[in-house]
Amino acid sequence: MSRNPVTPRLRRSVLSVPAINPRALEKTHAVDCDAVIFDLEDSVAPEKKAEARENLRRFFSDRPLQGKERIIRINGLSSNFGLADLELVTALGPDAVLLPKVDEPQDVTDIGDLLSEADAPEDLRIWAMIETPRGILNAADIAEAGRTPGSRLDCLVVGLNDLRKETGVLPQPGRSYLVPWLMQVVLAVSAYGLDAIDSVFNDFRDEQGFDAECQQGRAMGFTGKMLIHPAQIEPANRHFGPDPAAIAEAEAIISAFADPASEGLNVINAGGRMIERLHLVQAESLVHKARLIAARQAAARKTM
Repeated sequence: MSRNPVTPRLRRSVLSVPAINPRALEKTHAVDCDAVIFDLEDSVAPEKKAEARENLRRFFSDRPLQGKERIIRINGLSSNFGLADLELVTALGPDAVLLPKVDEPQDVTDIGDLLSEADAPEDLRIWAMIETPRGILNAADIAEAGRTPGSRLDCLVVGLNDLRKETGVLPQPGRSYLVPWLMQVVLAVSAYGLDAIDSVFNDFRDEQGFDAECQQGRAMGFTGKMLIHPAQIEPANRHFGPDPAAIAEAEAIISAFADPASEGLNVINAGGRMIERLHLVQAESLVHKARLIAARQAAARKTM
């Protein structure tokens, strides 16, 4: 059973940006991604961690990012940097904190407790990186942690680079040996009402390979894709966004259930098809996302 539905957010394109790179941080204002992960972990050398935190502090203070979900990826709490990163998160107030290498539900609970102790606002959410064998094995239990009272868990993000390294699975086109693990994450989030973001594609110059992986991720049920380069934003938005036919069908479902004759019915006949009320929830989510996309495009045109 899923948790109570929440207002859906656009997460088609989730761009990861090294917090050590001020120029890359500044460019996030101009790109058309749905969300930005400000990375303090893998892309920042140990001796540069403090400098990266100061970069983020200035960035959030000088010109806060508007119109995109803002996520700060911290170092693990067991590292020498995790607690300092988390203090920065509570000071800056992004939309979410991304916890790396989540192995079990307790990892999510621990960071949630620390955020509550720091009086972080309730709308500061938790994203969890699923990038270890234990994380994959425990994906359902981790997702279930999102249903506990007061949980901040919102999203699982697959990290295949670390997973490949720990398992010895080779990086091959089609990800055939990884598909069962990817689907395990999708099944987990679907059971508990969370989002799942597909892993990065490492060669941003391979447009054909990236297109194929986006198509695969969308077919598997991922919400969007984590990106390493702005060139990947447009195809990710296209592949993970709703197509016109799907929007038209969703609007027809909403209209059919809005008919007074459908009041109180859980199943209706619309155009010769039997439609359940659960399809109405899906249709409303899709139309909401389509409107968010249209509103962003309209705002972008005004600034041109």
